[in-house]
Amino acid sequence: MKNVVNFLFSLVFIASCSSGSNSDGENKEAASTPPGKVEQSDPKANKGIGPVSSVELGEINPEMAETGKGLFNARCSACHKVEEKYIGPAIKGIMDRRSPEWIMNMILNPEEMVQKDAIAKKVYEEFNMAPMANMGLTQEETRSVLEYFRTVN
Repeated sequence: MKNVVNFLFSLVFIASCSSGSNSDGENKEAASTPPGKVEQSDPKANKGIGPVSSVELGEINPEMAETGKGLFNARCSACHKVEEKYIGPAIKGIMDRRSPEWIMNMILNPEEMVQKDAIAKKVYEEFNMAPMANMGLTQEETRSVLEYFRTVN
């Protein structure tokens, strides 16, 4: 059964991959740091690899969080649950485990993150090598999902 689930998830992943992937938006800070170096001492210092290099967090924006909740339920909840491990990691506590930039880059750029980011590789291996599907969210949508994550932390 596990092999069937992994096979089906792989098909979804392949089908959802964006053919217009943009490497120009790569996080230059993360690219200049060898994978596996920063996150070993402090996982929250790792910003990941992708278009997001900085996220300003203030008070939680309830409207943005509600939009993020809707996006999470529609696009992410097939593989992620709030309080339990499923196909992917639980969402609760993610803000304590990862930087906001890393979270957004993982959502926006999962393929490259799993290839080049040591934490993403470790999570991929921990969850039976089930790749995270690129759901094609915009940075604004991803920021809303991040805001929702802040409410369940």
